[in-house]
Formats: sequence, structure tokens, C-alpha cells
Amino acid sequence: MQKLTDADGSELIRLLPKRKKGLLRIVFSRFFVILLLIIVQILVTLLFSAWLYTNFPAVYIGDRLFSFVMVFYLFSCNMDSTAKLTWLLILSVLPITGAALLLYTRREFGSSFIKKRSAELTLQTRGMINSSEKALSDPDIQRSGTDDLCRYLSRTGCFPIFSDTEAVYFPSGEKKFETLLDELKKAEKFIFMEYFIISEGYMWGRILNILADKVKQGVEVRVMYDGMCGITTLSGDYPARMAELGIKCKAFAPILPVISTYYNYRDHRKILVIDGKVAFNGGVNLSDEYINRVERFGHWKDSAVMLKGAAVRSFTLMFLHMWNITEREPEWCCLEEPELPGNAEGYVMPYADCPLDEYKVGENIYMDILNRATSYVHIMTPYLILDGELEASLRFAAERGIDVRIILPGIPDKKGAFALAKTHYASLLKAGVKIYEYAPGFVHSKVFVSDGEKAVVGTINLDYRSLYHHFECATYMYRTRCISDIEEDFLAAMKLCRQVTADTVKHQPLSYKIRGSLLKLIAPLM
Repeated sequence: MQKLTDADGSELIRLLPKRKKGLLRIVFSRFFVILLLIIVQILVTLLFSAWLYTNFPAVYIGDRLFSFVMVFYLFSCNMDSTAKLTWLLILSVLPITGAALLLYTRREFGSSFIKKRSAELTLQTRGMINSSEKALSDPDIQRSGTDDLCRYLSRTGCFPIFSDTEAVYFPSGEKKFETLLDELKKAEKFIFMEYFIISEGYMWGRILNILADKVKQGVEVRVMYDGMCGITTLSGDYPARMAELGIKCKAFAPILPVISTYYNYRDHRKILVIDGKVAFNGGVNLSDEYINRVERFGHWKDSAVMLKGAAVRSFTLMFLHMWNITEREPEWCCLEEPELPGNAEGYVMPYADCPLDEYKVGENIYMDILNRATSYVHIMTPYLILDGELEASLRFAAERGIDVRIILPGIPDKKGAFALAKTHYASLLKAGVKIYEYAPGFVHSKVFVSDGEKAVVGTINLDYRSLYHHFECATYMYRTRCISDIEEDFLAAMKLCRQVTADTVKHQPLSYKIRGSLLKLIAPLM
């Protein structure tokens, strides 16, 4: 095992368990055991169904009737039209199993508790923080339609709009990391961290060193990560290991050896709040590739924002909302108004998107920016797997003369997702959308910037998983000082890109065309 050290030579904390080598490591890994048990459950179900059909013909007839009824149910339910087509394909190939699976997922048997609990907490927090009176009365806010977004978000949860908030943009994970370490060292009361990915290494080691020191100084530290980490980057007992350092830690929706719909809803958010004074948000997870300490897909291009001032309370509330989902008695603390910066410009509106309610917050805000733009909309996203509504908004914006540009990875992390993105190229280019691929490597930024006055930086990708299936969060900014920095970063990244043209699409490898066409059948699952 490689020994990691800090810049001053001190050893970094690592909580790695003892690992077996080679084949034994795979066979006895938690992931392998969980996968094996889930496969066994699927095989038992299929064998039992085959036995029923063979010995009881009436069961087969009944199942056919059930599948026919489920098709009617499919087209009457509230679901994205592209997703309905995917389900129709599944029902045509596996009528009985597909019908049962559709009913199982629609009834949300495995995630009903999280859905109910999240709705209860949303009701508890509604109105807990109020919007800035200055923001709501500003004629520019009304002219831009930002007040409409504020009213919309107030229906989905407690997401006010704030003045008196300073926003700083980071064009890379490295820049965010440097500032993050400095701010962590200043913590006096609490540190709340919620990240999709935490992985042992240099980045997390340096952070963990500071967290352990802060606990000794009496600072309350809470860390939450997505349960998928438990089978990919962290040991299953990681929360217990963190508790030995005095850190409160939990995994959201940990993967267990049982089939459940709740695995579909991952916590993709990235939130760090320090003392209620400082908050970080953006695409940067806590793993070494995000700061280019290790190279996986060429240069990793990411982004983040730091807030200081009134809007920090929204991220504190977002964190507590997720933390309280598994708490018997919800606790709403640390929401005091922080010291306000004296030179802040513009308005900030942090928001979250819950996959278990009726609102498509992430997608609707993106479409609102596209539909209200008067000059340009510039976008960075790692994935481009669009439903019909979002693709129509992109095309409509370009067709009415808006300069719509999208930067995508030049080196993809998932070849299937990259092939799917390419299936949208032809129609978008025809409408006038300009598409670029980041030649040095992988773009992980999730950024919209429009007309020099609006921007969104957060965790929300342009794919089905982010827009429909993940818990997400982002920071909406209007006329903040850093918007010019975001546009400058976009233009700088574009200079390193290769532009996609109609000729590029025509001559792309046949393997991508075939893969993309096939995967389009199941795009809502990606």
C-alpha cells in the first residue's frame, strides 16, 4: 500500500480495510456477494415462472391478460413519453416479467419509505427560510423571470432567493480544493459534508486529517455519501471507522443483497457547509481524479462555486433534509443568518431536485434559461441523453437565433453514454446548436451560463439519471460578479475543443452508430 503524505510531510489518515489479493479479493468482495445474491433471486423468480407456465396453462393465459392490462396502465400513467416507449419494448420482449417489473417499480415497493419521509420533511421545512425582500422587489428580477422561478421553487420546497451573498466560481477541481482546505481549517462550530463519491487517496486524506483535528477542537463533523460507495470505493463498515475519529457518518441508500427500487434513487449531490458561513457546490467529488492527482480519462475539467452570506442557509437546510431521512427525530439546527458580506452583487438561489416528487426541477430550470435567453446559452455537461422536451427546448432556442453551444467530453468515461450523446448530434446541429468535444480529456462540469446575467453551477447532468432518478442540487445565480468568470472559463475551454460538424457526424465510427441506436431503446435507464 502506498503511503500518502501531506505537503508538510505528515502522514495522511487512511481508513482502508485489509484487502485480499487477486481472485480472492473479487470472490470475497462485498460487491460480488451482493451481485451473486441478487442474481440468485432473479433466477429463482424466472425458474418458478417457467414451472408455473409448464404445469398450469391457465396461469399463462392469466399472465397474458395481465400484460395486456399493464400496457393500458403504462399509457395512462404520468411518465416521460420516451420512458413509455422503453417500457413498451420491455413488455413486448418479456411480457410477463416486464409487466410485473413495471408494476413493481411504479408502486415503488422498495422506496415508499424514503418517498414518504422526504415529503414529510419538505412540509416541515416549508417557509423555514424566507426570500430576500430586496430580491423580490427588484424590477430586474421580475423582468428576467427569476421571480417566476422563485415562485415555482417555493412549490417544491424551501428554496428562497437571496441578495447579500458573495459567489466565487472555481474553473477546476484543483482550485476548489485549495480554497476548501483553507476554509475547513477556519471551522469553529460545524462541518456538514454530503458527496456522491468519497474515495481514499490524497484528496480525501488531506480533508480527513483536518476533520479529525477539528473534532478534537470540539467542532461537530457530519459526513454523508451515496451508498454506492460501499461497493466501489469504501468499505461497508466505513461509518463505524469514521465514528472512531469522532465523525458522524452515514451512507445514503446502501446497497444490500435484495432487489429493491430504492437503488434507483442515488444521492448525486455535492454539498459542503462550514459554520453556516461558507458553502461549496458543483461537480467536484472527493476523489483524486477530480483534482487531476491521478489521470483516468485525460485532463479532468470540472467546476464549483463557493457561497458566503445569506444563501448558505439553503445548503445547510438541504443537508439536514437528507440527513434526517433516516433519523427517528428530525433536527433542524445551525440555520442562523450568517454575517453578510458588504460587497456582494446580484442574487443567488440554491435549489435541490428530489426524484420522488412530481417536479422535474433540474430540467425545468434548464429549459427556463433556454426559453428566456435573448443572446446566448453556453453549456458544459459530461452527458447528453435527452428526453423529447429538453431536446425541443435546445433546438427551439437555436432556431430562434440564440447562440447555443454545448461542450462535451473528448475522452468519455462511459462509452455507452458517449454513443448515446452522439445520437442527438444530427438533430441539434441541424437546428443550429454548436457542439464541441473537449480534446484534452473529460468534462465533468455541469454549467449553464446565459446572456451575461444568468448561470447555474451544480450537480445536474443532461441525462435521465440526473433529471429523473437522482437527488441533485445546484446554485442559480443572477447578475452575480462571478458570471463573467463562468463565461470566460467556457470560452477558454472551447479553445481546447474540436468542433462537431455534420461531416463529423456522417463519418463517425460505425460501432458508435450501432451502439447508440441500440442504447437509445433503453435511454431512460441511463
